[in-house]
Amino acid sequence: MQAPSVGGVMLPRGNGETVRLSRGASLTDFAEKINANPASLVAVMMNLGEMVTATQSVSDETLQLLGDEMNYQVQIVSPEEEDRELLESFDLEWGEDEGGEENLVSRPPVVTVMGHVDHGKTRLLDAIRKTNVVAGEAGGITQHIGAYQVATEVNGEERKITFIDTPGHEAFTAMRARGAKSTDIAILVVAANDGVMPQTIEALNHAKAADVPIVVAVNKIDVEGADPVKVRGQLTEYGLVAEEYGGDTMFVDISAKQGLNIDSLLEAVVLTADASLDLRANPEQDAQGIAIEAHLDKGRGAVATVLVQRGTLRVGDTLVAGDAYGRVRAMLDDKGENVEEAGPSTPVLVLGLTNVPGAGDNFLVVDEDRTARQIAEKRAARERNAAFAKRVRRVSLEDLDKVLKAGEIQQLNLIIKGDASGSVEALESSLLQLDVGEEVDIRVLHRGVGAVTESDIDLAMGSDAIVIGFNVRAAGRAAQMAEREGVDVRYYSVIYQAIEEIEAALKGMLKPEYEEVELGTAEIREVFRSSKLGNIAGVLIRSGEVRRNTKARLIRDGKVIAENLNIEGLRRFKDDVTEIREGFEGGINLGNFNDIKVDDVIATYEMREKPRG
Repeated sequence: MQAPSVGGVMLPRGNGETVRLSRGASLTDFAEKINANPASLVAVMMNLGEMVTATQSVSDETLQLLGDEMNYQVQIVSPEEEDRELLESFDLEWGEDEGGEENLVSRPPVVTVMGHVDHGKTRLLDAIRKTNVVAGEAGGITQHIGAYQVATEVNGEERKITFIDTPGHEAFTAMRARGAKSTDIAILVVAANDGVMPQTIEALNHAKAADVPIVVAVNKIDVEGADPVKVRGQLTEYGLVAEEYGGDTMFVDISAKQGLNIDSLLEAVVLTADASLDLRANPEQDAQGIAIEAHLDKGRGAVATVLVQRGTLRVGDTLVAGDAYGRVRAMLDDKGENVEEAGPSTPVLVLGLTNVPGAGDNFLVVDEDRTARQIAEKRAARERNAAFAKRVRRVSLEDLDKVLKAGEIQQLNLIIKGDASGSVEALESSLLQLDVGEEVDIRVLHRGVGAVTESDIDLAMGSDAIVIGFNVRAAGRAAQMAEREGVDVRYYSVIYQAIEEIEAALKGMLKPEYEEVELGTAEIREVFRSSKLGNIAGVLIRSGEVRRNTKARLIRDGKVIAENLNIEGLRRFKDDVTEIREGFEGGINLGNFNDIKVDDVIATYEMREKPRG
């Protein structure tokens, strides 16, 4: 088989070999792998009807298309695999306990509380921690992931349990799924008076997908209409069978408000962990774990809540978390007190990172600052390339002119700033899922943690973007600059308000669709000639009503002979009127149009805007 040729240059044609490329790779990356000239691959793409530069990050589909044309199997390396390969290049490994069985010691279970909004998850954590979180929450919805450790007594022995507090609103599905993945056990909260709701099932599916045991807390047993037995019956349909019914799921009836049976619930968690999990870790190795939440603190810089999963984290350690790195300057526990070290299953607040990691990013301790910086920079570059590839709209030569036509594709540009990475991420994913048809595109130009800055306003000015501040405000001169330049900055503290307003804005950007609505028909009985007004039709209104200043068409012998006429004058006897109803007679003047005859029909109509669904 002959190798393909572009502009007289022979290209290396593959024999079905596999080429491994990362997300957001460019044609130059592809060319390096197959030992070809990047310019020739640009030419191949043009032949395929795609305009791509050599260094531009391209989508997975474009890479696959090019691979098929050149007879190569393109394999897009998953981010997890890519990260593993990156760490291996530094002789590091994440996710494994070092040493043998003798190095492992038992660790506390990590628990996530899940369930439907308003079923009392935060109130339950509140009762467990004996602190009041609900009062400080906007709209009563948990906005951030936090982590807390509590102690309970089981069989005369003190046992610790770590709680990860995941947000309950459906918009935070991504964070909740992550919460389940870093979790050993899930507590599913179901209100006894409400029963199983859509988000209950959603939370249940997340826990099952993460393969974690479930303890059911039947809350609000003190409320009127509470029926704990009904809840047990409903959950049986989803595979959660109570122990008293011969199953293996522990159900505990509680009242978070009254503080009833909280100890029994904690005991059920410990017993479930002992029965079905082998929770052990090596506390002697370098610490590894997961960043649960992170935000920018005005006085302390980037602050991250991390959950140590194995090893022991100490003040002074150098760690890398996602694309952030730094030396641990200080650590605080869930009560805000300084600690020197944190062992497996311990959540701590870490100070000293260069920037804010993402919620769910893994972290590990490395020997040298330089290694941490190199890993962080490579991860940041990879994320950037992947984001560029996602952002690039695939435009082929065939539909290029279509896209360039003004108004064919409208775009709402957004800049999202928030107080914590998890919130920003959840808000972005919710907004990108908004579906208002193909005519309008939503594009997040930038997202970040911290106050709205002057550079955000600059970017918004250059791209006609709307700036969204989620639990943050414009800092210093940025607010004055936004006002001066007319940049729209919107502030929110509850996530679904932001989603609803942006959806409304998107629907407003859609070109209105109009439909024709017939108003009435008039039959011409006589034609009067006027030197001043031209021909006037003496009519009988056959149906509906005829109104002045509406559109009309003239129908003769069943055929339309004139379109887009205007009802310019309307008279009844000698009076000017605005409308004539069915069954009445009157006179109609069609302006400059005079070709009217007896028995012609004037059909009037108006264009009405169709409401968007």
